[in-house]
Amino acid sequence: MVDTFKPQSLQEAVDVLSDKGAILFAGGTDLMVQRRRRGGLIPDFDRPVILIGHLKELKEISNSTREIRIGSCCTYTALLSHKAVPEILKTCVSQIASPGIRNRGTIGGNICNASPAGDTLPVLYALDASVILARDNKERVLPIEKFIKGPGTTVLEADELLTRIIIPHSSFNKFFYKKVGTRAYNALSKISFTGLALKKLRAVEDVRIAFGAVSPTVVRSKDIEAQIRGKDIDAIQKMIPEILSHYSKLIDPISDQRSNRRYRKTVSLNLLNSFLKNYML
Repeated sequence: MVDTFKPQSLQEAVDVLSDKGAILFAGGTDLMVQRRRRGGLIPDFDRPVILIGHLKELKEISNSTREIRIGSCCTYTALLSHKAVPEILKTCVSQIASPGIRNRGTIGGNICNASPAGDTLPVLYALDASVILARDNKERVLPIEKFIKGPGTTVLEADELLTRIIIPHSSFNKFFYKKVGTRAYNALSKISFTGLALKKLRAVEDVRIAFGAVSPTVVRSKDIEAQIRGKDIDAIQKMIPEILSHYSKLIDPISDQRSNRRYRKTVSLNLLNSFLKNYML
């Protein structure tokens, strides 16, 4: 048997985590798979477990004039039903797994799992999201790209807890999200693409582009975005071959049981081409 704790407040959860070095358990949709054993045996939890999915402080969504703050234990279903959550994030979340998984799975779990195929990650990168980490009455705030180090690896310390995700308000009026998988739902991403643009008249005042599942971490280049930003549509159309060439150097997928490297790279560049040619017009 494994010791299990069910704290009644966020502070109590932080205290127990600091004292026990335990495993955090929110929705469990990733964790139960990672800890599974063959033959229907009980999952392998080798350390104490802290249940946090019920904590009110981690399930709140607040909206201010500058940003939206999402509790790390908000389920995907909760995100879909909240009017302040950006539409592109809702579009992404609506394509995650099945209704049952969306009722259990949490945004914080998707982030901390740090999978290259994590569905919400390219969208959060494109939205300039940050995360709040808590420990011993202290907090630190990090951009999400500095929080995730590689596949399954983050900078989260053993006594730290991801409490909230911060998404600054933005005014993009063009967006394109595409998840490529074996099926529309209940499948891991082979590739995912996020494109955002703020277009006024014929000028693109802002643009964000991010790819998932084509590199150890999400591919996003602020330098390339800066080259596009401020240009008119006609100029951008002429730049498309150059833009594709730049991203081709950054996209470095692997071949695995779900897809191969050539397919992932080709489709990624096709999605980028479609965004630049069709969705920004």
